[in-house]
Amino acid sequence: MGYQGRDVEVALLEDGTCLVAACDSCGAIGEKEFDAVKVSSYLVGRSTVRVALLEVLAVGAVPQIVTVAVSNEPNPTGEGLLGGVRDELKLTGIGSLPVAISTEKNIPTRQTGLGISIVGTCKREQLRIATSPSGDNVYCLGLPKVGSEVQSPDDGEIVQAKHVLSLLRIKGIHDIVPVGSQGIRREAEQLAKNSGCDFIPDRSFPLDWEKSAGPSTCLLFASPAELTAAALGKLAGAETAFCSLPLHKAGVLIS
Repeated sequence: MGYQGRDVEVALLEDGTCLVAACDSCGAIGEKEFDAVKVSSYLVGRSTVRVALLEVLAVGAVPQIVTVAVSNEPNPTGEGLLGGVRDELKLTGIGSLPVAISTEKNIPTRQTGLGISIVGTCKREQLRIATSPSGDNVYCLGLPKVGSEVQSPDDGEIVQAKHVLSLLRIKGIHDIVPVGSQGIRREAEQLAKNSGCDFIPDRSFPLDWEKSAGPSTCLLFASPAELTAAALGKLAGAETAFCSLPLHKAGVLIS
């Protein structure tokens, strides 16, 4: 099936299973001497694996394996990064996933570098790409934050894997798209293009359209017009896990 205009790659196997792969890299952010943004290795690990995790979950796939490439010494940097990775997986309920790990054991490094990949699977009919019809509203959940603005993986204004899982359980939610470094507008326009629509921005949208969302601190989702922000806020049970996050209508899809 190939590239879908998203930050995931999809391959269709003969039995109808889709392999869904996503990855993220992080450089010059951490505790080392030449890091441009000074935060803990633990935070870097949690934030970086979360990006790949959100991408895989958002298209309806179930994570099956993780790879972690650490461009630094095993300890202390590697252990700090891996501690964050492991905790993020545990908090998502997938702490038992197999994790392939590589670290730099030969050359001393003075700047943090990390690359993470996640491969998941789903049936072709469960793949949630280009599922949004004309007339759907597009909402932004969470706020775009980048660099030193991200000081905690549990920041109450940024999305986590549990929020994607909540959205996946709501009947009527169509495409879910984590926002990355290209900003909200670019992701909204790509969402629309994949579904054969145009994206019409909401004039009252209060967020910066072009700002990077760093480690996917916000996401977009499409839903029918009747599933308003107010209606989403009234949903009962576990589905309300995301309702404390900032939620803004970004626009509408029109064919």
